[in-house]
Amino acid sequence: MPAASLTRPLAVAGLLLLTACGTQEANSRSDGSSQPRGPGPTEIASARPCPAESSGAPTAPRPSVPTPVKGDGLVDAVTVITAGDGPRACAQFQVTNHKAEPFTYTIGFTAQSASGEALANTEQTVASVPPGRTVRRTVVVDDLPGAPAEGGGVKITKVRGVPADEAPASAGSCPASGVRVHADEGSAAMGLRAVSLRLENCGTRVTRLDGYPRLQLLDDDHKPLEGVRILHGGSAIATGTGADGEPQPLVVRPGERAYAVLVWRNTVDNGTAEPAHAPYVRVRAKPGAAPVMVTPELDIGTTGRVGIGPWKKDETPGGGATRPSVSGVPGVPGS
Repeated sequence: MPAASLTRPLAVAGLLLLTACGTQEANSRSDGSSQPRGPGPTEIASARPCPAESSGAPTAPRPSVPTPVKGDGLVDAVTVITAGDGPRACAQFQVTNHKAEPFTYTIGFTAQSASGEALANTEQTVASVPPGRTVRRTVVVDDLPGAPAEGGGVKITKVRGVPADEAPASAGSCPASGVRVHADEGSAAMGLRAVSLRLENCGTRVTRLDGYPRLQLLDDDHKPLEGVRILHGGSAIATGTGADGEPQPLVVRPGERAYAVLVWRNTVDNGTAEPAHAPYVRVRAKPGAAPVMVTPELDIGTTGRVGIGPWKKDETPGGGATRPSVSGVPGVPGS
């Protein structure tokens, strides 16, 4: 599903210059000047240098240009990169956690040409940034259609952050709860949206489900979104999305999976109401379960409602339940 653009960046901002070799770090000042510096006491200097090109003699790096901070002021420093020529877009970036608890950030990047044309997209997750700390990373965008011209850049197109203790996971180490929960990419057509919440028992004990996931819709500031009803079942929104059916008791044994479909419409049918947007949803698989915060980007419009289907056993080979359908045809295997 296309991701909504973030209008208030959480922890990263700016257009980072393309590079194939060399780095330089700088603070961005209000007057547009820059001052090189090393890692301060609140920073974790962990970014690797951008890879050098291997095709021939190195090119001379171009002078770095300070990158202005844009947004709501939550970012107090920007990493500025020297630029080189090559078929890979590479840039250093940094994430500053202004929250009071560890946060995990997912950042979307777009490599652009000098004219602003989007060349390729990528995404990177920075896990468990401690409160008050800055973490530096390097992003490389491969498979560009030709070498980026001078003046191109790596644009940060979206930033999402969730409490590290509630970060979703589709793989990796098993959480203490013994259950992984994440949201898939979903489907969209003609204003109708659907996303599957996926659960995997990665522990050693049986997990029992009976009914619907418990949901809390959250806004950009991670505050509860008011004025939106959460309906059990998807038929009030649309039929044939996979969110239909009556809840049944489920026994999810170790290694087994289940899913539930979240469905809504992006419809603006009231000229006076402000369209609702819930980028985050806090999910509890059942009462008392550990919360997981997913980012399905609920662009609810003015409809004031979303539907959630019951938990269903994932019986597909390999545990890849079909993605929800929003076009009246069967979904395709999800991930």
